[in-house]
Amino acid sequence: MGRWMGYSLQRKLSLIILLLTLIPLLFLGIYAYIISSRTTEEKMKQSGLDTLRQMQGNLRFIVRDVESMSLFLIGQSDIQQFMRDPAAWENVGARTKIVGLVTNLVTSKNYITDITLYHEHAEALSTRSIYHSDLEKHIRIADVTDKMWTELYGIESYSGHKEVISFIRPLRSINNYTNLGWLSISLDERIISRYWSEPKLGEGHGEVALINSEGKILSATDSRWLGQSINERYPGLLAQMNDPSHGAVQYQGGGKKTVLYYQEPLVGWTLVGVIPYEIYSEQNAYILKLTATTVAISVLVNAGLILFIVSRITNPLKVLTRLLSKVDPDEPLPVYTNHSDDEIGRLAQSYNMLGKHIKQLKEQLIRNEVRKKQADMYALQAQINPHFLYNTLSSIHWIALMTEERRIADMVGALSDFLRFSLNKGKEFCPVHQELTHIRCYMQVQSIRFPDKFEVDYVVDAQLNDKLMLKLLLQPLVENAMIHGIQKRPDKGRIVVCVERKGERMVFQVVDDGVGMTEEQLELIIANLTPSDEEWRVQPGYGLRNVNERLLLHYGPEAGLQIESRPQAGTRITFSIPIREDSQCES
Repeated sequence: MGRWMGYSLQRKLSLIILLLTLIPLLFLGIYAYIISSRTTEEKMKQSGLDTLRQMQGNLRFIVRDVESMSLFLIGQSDIQQFMRDPAAWENVGARTKIVGLVTNLVTSKNYITDITLYHEHAEALSTRSIYHSDLEKHIRIADVTDKMWTELYGIESYSGHKEVISFIRPLRSINNYTNLGWLSISLDERIISRYWSEPKLGEGHGEVALINSEGKILSATDSRWLGQSINERYPGLLAQMNDPSHGAVQYQGGGKKTVLYYQEPLVGWTLVGVIPYEIYSEQNAYILKLTATTVAISVLVNAGLILFIVSRITNPLKVLTRLLSKVDPDEPLPVYTNHSDDEIGRLAQSYNMLGKHIKQLKEQLIRNEVRKKQADMYALQAQINPHFLYNTLSSIHWIALMTEERRIADMVGALSDFLRFSLNKGKEFCPVHQELTHIRCYMQVQSIRFPDKFEVDYVVDAQLNDKLMLKLLLQPLVENAMIHGIQKRPDKGRIVVCVERKGERMVFQVVDDGVGMTEEQLELIIANLTPSDEEWRVQPGYGLRNVNERLLLHYGPEAGLQIESRPQAGTRITFSIPIREDSQCES
């Protein structure tokens, strides 16, 4: 066996890969079966609880309807007069009138089988001729002092035997609240039990029972349960029903079952649904068969694919090995002729793409250098016009001094200093303090042009004053804050220029309390920070785009501008550059 495996790479790979895929497939199948079984049970439980909730809604409607009907009858003037007059109980016409009134209500509700009026000193008046009733075995009407629901009991009438549940309440005078008698409304259990049959619980295999607070069964889909205690059917079940509103428990006695329950708080009754566990077993058996079949098919298909793929790996690997062994570092990478789309084919594509990528990197490097020179050229263009203006402004400055035009002299002098820094003898880098002096010159000119319109604060780490930075970075940001933020304010504004150290980087911030920008405006500004090559050539500019491009070219992508703004709250522009000494900067 060892020699048979050792002489063939295809056999070794096939067996190893097959084992490595078979074991996870088996675990995956077992895991899928367990999860699917649990999911099926949880869905069945949730579906059962939803079904009980619908039944509970019907039960609540019936309970409220009966109580509302009792309040209507108690407040009915004819019934009040009839109950107050003992002689009316002996009057056939009066009794017939009351029976007719109450009978109309009984016939309007199919679940009401009888309404009875009781008087202390007269025979009960009922809508149905009741020959026999077991009610007295459970309660005495005369002892009822508040509304209540009875247990299930039987009555005999002209229509035969019925199991009923009665709602009984004292009937008191609406004038002085004295007790006139009692009112009883009886529900037909056979009619009520239909509400537990539709919709079907547990796909029609479940049983539903309605129990009172003592656990007595008042109604059930199985008539054999009637009159029993739920603990007689399922000993210890009530103790497991801990949640006062609804829940699900696993009952083990007499065969495993899932018991669902939903309580009706108005009367303290609980709907109990019992689902045999065999339903889950049947569904779980189907899931097991489906999972086993899926795993078996997956193993067979996987084995075939492994043999196919491994057979195509060995020969192309030899070709690729020979090709790579002939690579000359001084020559371009030779092209691999690819005839497949499998892993080896993709490896060959990656190999060919490597050569293309090296070429693209060279081209990108050339483009970056061109763009860097372009950006520097645009910055140099900004120096050409000031070079001419500087000499002219110097003459204007002296003329203003000679004519004692001090404000004009100050403005021209600040503008001359501003332009002198722009030239900076052609150097790209300057100390931080010189960049800040450049801003002060610019703001001095603006303060003469816009008096009392703004004020500028400088928060600068003194240790950074002599550190070098790329020149002409802060002034466009301050100018942007001045023009687009402060000048649009109706009142005086403030600009703060902050320079601080964080680790080995200098962080610059220009903050204004101007009109700010909306989210849409901010997104547009950020999108325009990095234009395409064509857009850059068409739109050189001196603004945020030029500053961002110079930062990216000289300091890398982590140095780009970060812009934050909110309407009427102002704008913050931030960038950071590494701390460099003079020897690290190129002129």
